[in-house]
Parts: sequence; C-alpha cells; structure tokens
Amino acid sequence: MNRRLISTGSPFETAFGYSRAVIDGDLVFVSGTTGYDYVTMTLPEDVAMQARNIFRTLDAVLAEAGSSLAGVVRAQYFVTDRSYCEPVLTVCGEVFGEIRPAAGIYVVSGLLKPEMKVEIEVTARLTRTA
Repeated sequence: MNRRLISTGSPFETAFGYSRAVIDGDLVFVSGTTGYDYVTMTLPEDVAMQARNIFRTLDAVLAEAGSSLAGVVRAQYFVTDRSYCEPVLTVCGEVFGEIRPAAGIYVVSGLLKPEMKVEIEVTARLTRTA
C-alpha cells in the first residue's frame, strides 16, 4: 500500500507542514490533535469538552482512513496541568473502555497556544476486510 496523507482542512496543517494523518502500510498515524471544533475553529474552555472534540476529530479522520476508534492500538495524551488528567482520562475511558489501547498520559509545560489544554495522538490499524 502506498503512503496516503489525510487532512481535516485545518489551517494549521498547511501553515505548519504536517498532515492530520498518514496511512503507511496497514497503520494509520494520527498527528497530535487538539480540541478545536474544526468547522467553527472554536476551542471550548472546558478540558473534558476539548477531549470530546478531539475524539470527534479522531473518529472522522480514522473513518476517512479506513479505520475506526476500535482500531486504535496506541494513544498518547498530553495535558498542560495535572488537574486535567482525571477529566481527560474519564473521557478516554468512555471512548476506549473496551478497546484499551496501549497508552500514556504526560503533563507538559504547554502546547502551541495557551488555551489548548489537551492534545491526543493515536496509532490505529486499518480495518481488515474479509
């Protein structure tokens, strides 16, 4: 399978030279995704809502790639404050409760913009067809 790039149309992707996701072989590598609603380019204040927006974006990107959240095998969560861990992980538990990918959560000093509180990066397998 050839390498294929996927874009959400975010201005960040073209401005900063990256793809929302790259399909290579049977894996989908999804870039770090923040909690923007990419239709309105708004970012909620609430960290749990940012995480929910991230999973909406991830779900759409993975579907376009030929995968799904159920195909996620690795997830990395980055938060800008320790107090954000529990709300973010609660949302992750709702989404990944049965899937249970290998995962890590990291408290970082900051993300690209101060209003960004959480960023999630995943790797998924393409959906296998019979």
